[in-house]
Amino acid sequence: MNLVVRFYTTPAGANPVRVYLEDLPDAELALITDALDDLRGHGLKAPGVVLRHIDGKLWELKVSRHRVFYVVIEGPELVLLHAYKKQGQKAPVHELETARRRMKEVLGHG
Repeated sequence: MNLVVRFYTTPAGANPVRVYLEDLPDAELALITDALDDLRGHGLKAPGVVLRHIDGKLWELKVSRHRVFYVVIEGPELVLLHAYKKQGQKAPVHELETARRRMKEVLGHG
């Protein structure tokens, strides 16, 4: 099962996850890029890729200390909604709120 991976785009045309990734050091970017490539090629059962269900249709890709929230829509297509660098035990509320708001936009509920 191959997945199409795309980046959430704001109504103004910005790609916040792409910007986040572009600002990472090369070694960290490579880890996330490899995980995304594995998802493209092997789907959600890609070996070595760590995914975690948040709630509803919201999921999280875990790569080192980086977290990338995503939603899967028909196609199958994975939409990268929001990314941040984990600093503590739990995801900060504002990070989750951003991901949920974008997910609602992508799913047509917002």
